[in-house]
Amino acid sequence: MQFTLHKTDPETQARAGTIQLDHGPVETPIFMPVGTIGTVKGVHQRELKEEINPDIILGNTYHLYLRPQTEILEKAGGLHKFMNWDRNILTDSGGYQVYSLSDRRKIKEEGVKFKSHIDGSYHTFTPENVMEIQRTIGADIIMAFDECTPYPCDYNYAKRSMHMTHRWLERCITHLEKTPLKYGYDQTFFPIVQGSTYKDLRKQSAEYIAGVGAEGNAIGGLSVGEPAEEMYEMTEVVTAILPKEKPRYLMGVGTPINLLENVALGIDMFDCVMPTRNGRNGMLFTAHGTINIKNKKWEADFSPIDEMGITWVDLEYSKAYVRHLFTVNEMLGRQICTIHNLGFYLWLMREARKQILAGTFATWKNKMVKQMDKRL
Repeated sequence: MQFTLHKTDPETQARAGTIQLDHGPVETPIFMPVGTIGTVKGVHQRELKEEINPDIILGNTYHLYLRPQTEILEKAGGLHKFMNWDRNILTDSGGYQVYSLSDRRKIKEEGVKFKSHIDGSYHTFTPENVMEIQRTIGADIIMAFDECTPYPCDYNYAKRSMHMTHRWLERCITHLEKTPLKYGYDQTFFPIVQGSTYKDLRKQSAEYIAGVGAEGNAIGGLSVGEPAEEMYEMTEVVTAILPKEKPRYLMGVGTPINLLENVALGIDMFDCVMPTRNGRNGMLFTAHGTINIKNKKWEADFSPIDEMGITWVDLEYSKAYVRHLFTVNEMLGRQICTIHNLGFYLWLMREARKQILAGTFATWKNKMVKQMDKRL
């Protein structure tokens, strides 16, 4: 992997860069659509590529391990070939799923024993086998196995968890060096900063992670229920320490406003289920605010979904029609909203990049945040 930093905004820490991976360049800042189980829900790969056009998408180790299982993925030649996707993929190691399955798992130094949400069968994730699983999945960027702490979180628990995440990281690195590549292209490894919402722990973890010397770094354990201001505060603490010459990935974040505020703090990469999940529930994100398309006020509104939108659905369908689709529980409505939202998120990051390169990001960002913080 190579990361080229082209420009930093003069008034903020926002950066425009390019990550070069074996499946093509990734222009940053970037939002990665979430394709948890080998599909971005409701979107054909052709639509994803031609309309939304992301340089990279995200898959999830926990879910892919359970279904279709690594044996099938290996026979297919890896996830790229299995899902017919010739651009980049990043896999989350499953640490977040360990967090979200709190009533189904037991965490020990060796690893995590968990109960499948599908059939109740028991499985164990360790730093070692998670590295092997990600080798088999074949993502371009793979993540260290960590523990994502809840919010709120007791200080002593957060501290113990952080140190265990660091010990797991060392085991990941050691095992990864002994585990060969499978499909003829490189994989880039990112460790993850933890420490909950405690400044001293975040600082300590960021220093430890920076010292590892990985090609890129991630920030985990945020967007788990903490107030947005605490998220920004922790991000600022960490980005001040993580090396500037390497990409920074803030995991699981967030709303369009969250993205812009964190870009301003020096974050390069994002992922979140919000544009797809909220789209399936009738929420449309736009540059002028959010629309709940299920509201009666749109019943006879025959204007396009979003006259400023970049995808074909934005001008093809009216608000009244999409509301009708939700009213009659037709899946097309969910697909339309998903395509729109993903297109908007990618547009937002690409426009942010343009503004950074032009030296006008700060003014533009403040204007956009005010506009988007409205219910239409």
